[in-house]
Amino acid sequence: MKTYMELLRVRGVTRVLVSQLLARFPHGMLSIAFLIHVERVHHSYAAAGLVVGAISLGEAIAGPISSRLMAHWGMRPLLSIMAVVAVALFSAMAIFPFSVPAMVVIGFIAGCSYPPVQPAVRTIYPKLVPNRLLTPLFSLDASAQEIIWIVGPVLTTFVAVQFGSTEAILTAMAFLAVGGAWFITSPSVGQVRIPMSKRRFGGVLTRSPVIISLTLGLTLVATFSAVEAGIIGLFGKDGPEAGWILAIYALGSLVGGLAWGHKEIAPWSLTRRLLVIAIGLVAASFASDFWWLSVTLFISGLGVAPALTVLFANVSATMKFSETAESYAWIGTGQLIGVGLGSTVAGLCIDHFGAQTAIMAATFFAALTALGALITYKWSPDLRGSHGAPLPDTGPVETIS
Repeated sequence: MKTYMELLRVRGVTRVLVSQLLARFPHGMLSIAFLIHVERVHHSYAAAGLVVGAISLGEAIAGPISSRLMAHWGMRPLLSIMAVVAVALFSAMAIFPFSVPAMVVIGFIAGCSYPPVQPAVRTIYPKLVPNRLLTPLFSLDASAQEIIWIVGPVLTTFVAVQFGSTEAILTAMAFLAVGGAWFITSPSVGQVRIPMSKRRFGGVLTRSPVIISLTLGLTLVATFSAVEAGIIGLFGKDGPEAGWILAIYALGSLVGGLAWGHKEIAPWSLTRRLLVIAIGLVAASFASDFWWLSVTLFISGLGVAPALTVLFANVSATMKFSETAESYAWIGTGQLIGVGLGSTVAGLCIDHFGAQTAIMAATFFAALTALGALITYKWSPDLRGSHGAPLPDTGPVETIS
């Protein structure tokens, strides 16, 4: 905790950390909100899964492109335009009774316009703190984002039950508007410039840390997405139980991140952390009782933030600074495809075989991720004794004074 307190005393860290958290808050709300909204309007979890999948696919495709454009246009102009478009389109989807095909198309475009806050902030971090504090900052970021998944599901289900699913989506857009404006206007966003990468677009995908983090991130996030849909399917959309269970799941991740996320990272660290996730989900597959799922998902959650810390730290320590934004964006693309994959598979499972099978699907994704980490651990960097900062570029880079 002493290290984290030292981090928060560094100039600019608190504002960047909190503002980007608010701007990313809709990620913890929109999937649940649209699952509830589309099911209420069109009476199909499969249709709801398709809409959520289309949103995720749009964001996944646009992420690497928009992150590359940040080097051309600058962070602030690009993030501002995309935030305005995203708020307008998502709000329209909430207010107007579109058909399922129309919602899929508009959702895809809205996903494309979602501002790439995560790649932007993780590009800023190495220029914001001393090298020795970078890995703890990634850990604090991964842990803090669990607040999104603790509060987001509870807030979404509360608003949807008390006021309506339209209001739940509009609440998410309020977070994007306010948090996005606060983050975009922070001095750090204007002071850090990303140098032009000498690699062609997509060239970072030839590097093993990026490929490993992208692939494992995809199946890992598919796990979370399937859990989310399964819990909503089990406990319905008209009560608070689903939101509370998902919040407890995220609380486990927050605890795990604060306890273990700042530890030194060895090549096998990711496998061990993923096994915690898989073991908890195996246990969760055996029953649908509220308290059983709360306990088993809390245990599973203990490995989530520490695992995400490894995925991002492996990239930060092995890529040039000019390549980090695009690298993080490709990892984000994998994760967003995972959201779509997990929600679609879970939606089909719920409609055809029952909600409990969605938890089983999540268990399969988790086991697949752990197996992938075990197979690829020999290509993972050994970061013990490393500060984890990106490799320097040959040209000058503006930093925060």
